[in-house]
Amino acid sequence: MKLSVLVLITALAVGLSIGLVNFHFQQSWYFMLVSFGVSFVTSFIMFYYLLEKYIYSKIKLIYKLIHNLKLGKDLKDALGEYVSTDPINDVEHEVKEWAGAKKQEIDLLKKQEQFRREFLSNVSHEFKTPLFAIQGYIETLQDCLLDDPEMAVKFLQKAEKNVERLSYLINDLDAISKLESGEVPIDYRKFDFVLLAKEVMEALEDKASKRKVQLSFKEKYMHPAFVNADREKIRQVMINLISNSIKYGKENGSTAIKIFELHDQYLIEVTDDGIGIDEKHLPRLFERFYRIDSHRSREVGGTGLGLAIVKHILEAHQQIISVRSTLQIGTTFAFTLQKIG
Repeated sequence: MKLSVLVLITALAVGLSIGLVNFHFQQSWYFMLVSFGVSFVTSFIMFYYLLEKYIYSKIKLIYKLIHNLKLGKDLKDALGEYVSTDPINDVEHEVKEWAGAKKQEIDLLKKQEQFRREFLSNVSHEFKTPLFAIQGYIETLQDCLLDDPEMAVKFLQKAEKNVERLSYLINDLDAISKLESGEVPIDYRKFDFVLLAKEVMEALEDKASKRKVQLSFKEKYMHPAFVNADREKIRQVMINLISNSIKYGKENGSTAIKIFELHDQYLIEVTDDGIGIDEKHLPRLFERFYRIDSHRSREVGGTGLGLAIVKHILEAHQQIISVRSTLQIGTTFAFTLQKIG
């Protein structure tokens, strides 16, 4: 409600009340109208001045501050100073809207703080494991270096493997950091995804044979599928997804790559027939260091960053990745790539 309307209604109420009281005692319409007119005009001027000076101007100032804070400096400068015609209602609306936005922001910050704590805890744990192992091997190595050279060589080899694990951790963390900050540009090029998939399958054939996992790419998907993307980064996506299906799938199982042609995209799926993933784990599967079975994950190797890297690469391409899984049936990772005719 505008200030003038509010003051007018208030002045009318005051003027009418005084006029009716005057009529009750004087029993004269003339005096009633005179008292009504005088009290109405006086009340209107007085209320308008007092409300404008001591209340309305303060509300307008509060509204302007809230409005400018919501817009931000750059957008505010672009739009110029905004003056509301009804700041009383607008300030109520703005405060409610602002409070809701701040609540969402606070909730998000709390989630991020929880994620930060978990991330630091996970990083600390992932680094401590190989570091303590290396420390133990070196201490044992010092004791048996002269007495048992063969044992010393074995401990050196074990220490080397843990150094490699540390190196993989650092490289993967560095890769995620650069992808998040945009330091690594996406080199968009036209290439045939089918050829890339074949290359990756051939590169992982030995790893699959050790686990007795059959890699398949059905003949109907063998015709060219040209996409616009960074070939090397998509290669990394495929290597990570297929490696995961081999490591966490069942022995004597299978992993299949499928391509579906959409309107302006290709949908690529990597499907295994492993033990599957419980539904409660799916929302957090792409978080850094998130492991469903920590003991088994460390047995089969890996840094716990593979799926996080996959997600960041595809998001850098402005594409999406999803996962669906059923226990004891298998898991499917699906992502899209821009199609080129």
